[in-house]
Amino acid sequence: MRKVLLATYLGSAAALAVGSASANDELIKMSQNPKDWVMPAGDYANTRYSKLNQINAQNVGKLQVAWTFSTGVLRGHEGGPLIIGNMMYVHTPFPNKVYALDLSNENKIVWRYEPKQDPNVIPVMCCDTVNRGLSYGDGKIILHQADTNLVALDAKTGQVAWSATNGNPSKGETGTSAALVVKDKVLVGISGGEFGVQCHVTAYDLKSGKQVWRAYSEGPDDQIKVDPVKTTALGKPVGPDSSLKTWQGDQWKIGGGCTWGWISYDPALNLVYYGSGNPSTWNPKQRPGDNKWSMTIFARDADTGMAKWVYQMTPHDEWDYDGVNEMILTDQQINGQPRKLLTHFDRNGLAYTMDRENGELLVAEKYDPKVNWTSGVDMNKSSPTYGRPKVLDAASTDKAGEDVNVKGICPAALGTKDEQPAAYSPDTQLFYVPTNHVCMDYEPFKVSYTAGQPYVGATLSMYPPQGESHMGNFIAWDGKTGKIVWSNKEQFSVWSGALATAGGVVFYGTLEGYLKAVDAKSGKELYKFKTPSGIIGNVTTYENNGKQYVAVLSGVGGWAGIGLAAGLTDPTAGLGAVGGYAALSNYTALGGTLTVFSLPN
Repeated sequence: MRKVLLATYLGSAAALAVGSASANDELIKMSQNPKDWVMPAGDYANTRYSKLNQINAQNVGKLQVAWTFSTGVLRGHEGGPLIIGNMMYVHTPFPNKVYALDLSNENKIVWRYEPKQDPNVIPVMCCDTVNRGLSYGDGKIILHQADTNLVALDAKTGQVAWSATNGNPSKGETGTSAALVVKDKVLVGISGGEFGVQCHVTAYDLKSGKQVWRAYSEGPDDQIKVDPVKTTALGKPVGPDSSLKTWQGDQWKIGGGCTWGWISYDPALNLVYYGSGNPSTWNPKQRPGDNKWSMTIFARDADTGMAKWVYQMTPHDEWDYDGVNEMILTDQQINGQPRKLLTHFDRNGLAYTMDRENGELLVAEKYDPKVNWTSGVDMNKSSPTYGRPKVLDAASTDKAGEDVNVKGICPAALGTKDEQPAAYSPDTQLFYVPTNHVCMDYEPFKVSYTAGQPYVGATLSMYPPQGESHMGNFIAWDGKTGKIVWSNKEQFSVWSGALATAGGVVFYGTLEGYLKAVDAKSGKELYKFKTPSGIIGNVTTYENNGKQYVAVLSGVGGWAGIGLAAGLTDPTAGLGAVGGYAALSNYTALGGTLTVFSLPN
């Protein structure tokens, strides 16, 4: 199936306009070379799959550390390096250093970029000072800095080619996400949902850095770039003012719906896919209505930004179930028919399989059996509530009202999965998903909006499901049937991105700091090694000088590790995560390190 998908991608690339698509053609060609890792997720489809098979299920147990690199920065290290030819590009959390390492010359630092950023941006970064990675296109390394500056660096020298300001930290807007180069544009989102930001995805010209288009998550039709007739939701036109009708007054202006997750792209359809986050505030009583288009999957035309289709997963979110997680694009057969699919593991605990051409909802199932805020999604196409989740009263923070502590909601606000990306193997046709196995108590309270100040309005505490002690699972998921194939328990949430390979091995990292390798078919653990700090980075593989390597950033932090990363001790601090992950300090400590593994010579 992968061959078919890639052939489609390559074929579509040839048909693209020669002038505007040169970077796209280059990237598509480069992404076909498994020796390199040229995009945040490895490919436009966000599969995090590598054709490399020198390391396989039979020999992975012999892995050893080949070399390491200290980033010189503490806090949470999300994302992973890019590998382009003999060069590796490594990024850090704030202050967002970038290192260019020569893999053919003892990993010598060829250049480093150390931006001077105002440290006042740190307090407005919601859940640690993370950065999810770099992108490449047209000879440039693209970095989205914490201060929202989007910077293009010459890949050979590290010199700044151009810089664009994507937001305003004084309003709570920050940059944590990895950009994506699509054709002649750089696409990037924005963070700030906990500060009442009206969030957006923006396209910048790859050559000059000039803004080409911007699409907001909520607001008037022209701002959110929807066509009342042509843009559809579950096959029906969204109609005029589809967002405005679901907010009171001007609430949409501070409505959140941020876009700090991953972006994928189908060149054949020329559509980009991403999710929007939680509405602001976390207190649902203060924002009646469905709050569209927060918590939404968007399919947009890459050239214009116009939305072809949308699907809101959690209308009127009552639990902070951000919808920003990755959209994985695959070509598979459902009921004997070939379908162009999009699979999304949402924070709300439901895994969705959709037709990425038209937004048809095919599968919506719980990927952790403990999910209890909903009994499931209405899949009856003739029902007036088709596509909506049925909310159970016992978990409704809206029904309970302000200043009432609703207990035992599963999952917690950090979701059954947060931004840590899953992987897909065309060999097994399974998804490999790092998950959180965590529940919460949630008490909303009234909060007023002040620009640049937290606009949360809820107090949380987090813990494992009742009667259980483990806080994470690493699962294999069949997206066609919506079933868990196998599941491995982990003591803490699995907060690293997965990697699937043609060697029949799947890699992931743990919050204690283990890099683990498991059998793709059975989940059997084949190897583990404890790195210097907890892993919230994404596992990457590449080949250099005929040898396959596996690389991962360790450096505990992120939302789950915010207590350690920021030295917080109040159990309700870190939006409830500090108490839930207090025991993590018994297993790991701060430190930023890239660890690279290979088989013995």
